[in-house]
Amino acid sequence: MVRLRVAVLLGFLLAWAGIATAQNVQTNAEGITFHGFIDATAFLQNQNFTFGNGQNAEFPVPPQSTTDRWFLDGDVRNTRLAIGFNGPKIDDSTKVGGNIEFDFFGGFNGTGGYSNAQATPRLRLAYVDVIRGKTTYRIGQAWSPLFGNVPNSYSHLAFPLGYGAAGAVGWRFPGLFIYHDMTPAGSSVNTKLTVGVFRGVWGSPGNLVDSGSAGPASTLPQVEARLDWSTKKWSTYVVGHMDKKDLSGAGAKAANDSLTGWAGEFGAKVTQAPFTIQGNIYTGKAVGQQFGQMAQFGDIQSTGAWVQAGFNFTKQWVGYVFVGAERADKNQVLAAKATRIKNQMIVPSLMYNAGPYGFNVEWLHDQLTTGATEVKTKGDQLAASVIYKF
Repeated sequence: MVRLRVAVLLGFLLAWAGIATAQNVQTNAEGITFHGFIDATAFLQNQNFTFGNGQNAEFPVPPQSTTDRWFLDGDVRNTRLAIGFNGPKIDDSTKVGGNIEFDFFGGFNGTGGYSNAQATPRLRLAYVDVIRGKTTYRIGQAWSPLFGNVPNSYSHLAFPLGYGAAGAVGWRFPGLFIYHDMTPAGSSVNTKLTVGVFRGVWGSPGNLVDSGSAGPASTLPQVEARLDWSTKKWSTYVVGHMDKKDLSGAGAKAANDSLTGWAGEFGAKVTQAPFTIQGNIYTGKAVGQQFGQMAQFGDIQSTGAWVQAGFNFTKQWVGYVFVGAERADKNQVLAAKATRIKNQMIVPSLMYNAGPYGFNVEWLHDQLTTGATEVKTKGDQLAASVIYKF
C-alpha cells in the first residue's frame, strides 16, 4: 500500500512538472537577449589598494607596507550579466527597448570567514530606450557621456585601469540621455551627438543614498554634451560637463555655499594593424562624483591623462602598455581636507583571445603622492585572468 501511494505521488509530481515546463513566458518584447561574461582573476599584491583589492584595485592605500607585504588571493566580482529587451514598435517610426545590467561589486554577504565567496549583486544599468529614426532617447540609469575610452584589461573591467586614478573618469546616473546620429548618407566620417541631463550627486552633507545631499539640494541636474567622430580606423570625441552643488544640503540656511563643478575631456583611438593606440585627457574641478580629482570631494581642480598602446603579435596574442597620471592642485586638496596630490600608474600586459575565451596577465605598478609633505606610497599587483563571454 505504501509503495502504491509513493508511485501515485511520483506520477502526480511528474505530470505537474511536465505541465509547468510546457508553459510559455509572455513578454511584450520582440526578443530578449542574455549576455555578459564570467571573469576570474588570481592576483598577488604587496599593498592594499583603493577601491579594494583584486579586480577593483586602482592606487595604494597609505602608509607604505615594509614587512611581510605580499599576499595571494582570487576574485570573480567582474562577472557580469545583462538582459536586453528588443521592441516592441509603438508605431511605424518609433520602437522601444531596454537593458538591465548587473555585476558583483555590491559588497559581500556577511563579514565572516565565508563571506568572501558570497559576493552581492550590484545594479549597474537600468534604462528604457525610445528610438525614432536616428535619435535614441534613453531614460533611466546609464553612463554619463564623460565615460569615454576604456583601457583593455581582463583583470580590471568594472574598475578600468586608471579609473579615478589616472585620467579615466565618468560614472552611471539616473537621467535622460539623447543620442543622435548626425551622419548624412554616404559620409566617410560618422558623427554622433550625445546630451545627458541626470541626477546631481555629491559627497556631503545630508542623505547620500536617498536624497537631500548637496547635489539634489541645488535643484539642478548634471549636464553634459559630447561629440564623437569615427571611421573604421580611428575615433575621437570631446565632452563638456557642468553641475552645481548646494553644500549646506536641503533644508539648511546658508549664504554663498554653492559649488560649481566643471570638466572637459578629449579622447581618441587609432587602429592601424598591427598597432592600436588609445587614450584620453581631462581637466576639471569639483567632479569627485564622476571619479574626478582622484575620487576626492572638494573644491579641487585636477588634470589627468592616460594612453595605452597595443601590438598584435598574431591574431590571438596582443601586448599592451598602459601609462597614466593625474595631478591635483595641492593647496586646494589640503584646504578640502583631502590627501591625494598626484598619482602615476604603469601597466604592461599580455592578452590572448580565441572566440569567446580570453586570458591575460598584467603587472600594475602605481605610485600615489599624498599630504602636505608629499609622501609617496607604492603598490604592485600581478594578475592573471580568464574570461568567457556569452
